[in-house]
Amino acid sequence: MQDLFADTPIEIHLKESRAILFRNILTPERADLICHSLRAHTPWKQDKINYMGKVRPVPRLAAWYSKTLQSYFYSGIKVAAHPYTNLITELNNLVESATGYEFNSVLANLYRDGNDSVSWHADDEPSLGRSITIASLSFGKSRDFQLKRKDGQGNTITIELDNGSLLLMQHPTQRFWLHQIPKRKNIYNQRINLTFRYLV
Repeated sequence: MQDLFADTPIEIHLKESRAILFRNILTPERADLICHSLRAHTPWKQDKINYMGKVRPVPRLAAWYSKTLQSYFYSGIKVAAHPYTNLITELNNLVESATGYEFNSVLANLYRDGNDSVSWHADDEPSLGRSITIASLSFGKSRDFQLKRKDGQGNTITIELDNGSLLLMQHPTQRFWLHQIPKRKNIYNQRINLTFRYLV
């Protein structure tokens, strides 16, 4: 993959932390090919979550990959690991080269349309350790990505994540900030998101 650093990274200054957005880490043509491959060959699964005593399907599909085949626990869900594929390995290497961080696991999410979403949360599970940096690689339809502080101070920050973009949330973002992908009407196309992380 030779698409690295196709544009200047954009620094997003957050109180007590920061994020970095690479808008075109992959060319649109390459991103489209990867999106098609991920859509067709990822073992997608729709998990269920117990919220307020009610069991509901998670509003997106997901798959978990780990170099060490470690299971992952989040939002009360335990997901078994799939081994890295050649494509996931290539993308992991690309993200590591772009960011300078090491990653050994990937949570893949498929948002089928604007009705699929992920609610406010932080990626701060104990298995991620104390110093958590997350890299989010996007394919397909652009979607809004929102950040807000856990203490309620300040305004909500909205970033549009486009096809072939990479968002890096550096430590200690997960300690002080929440993020979400909100539902959006009139979005009928799919988005795939790979969130690279390091399990300790």
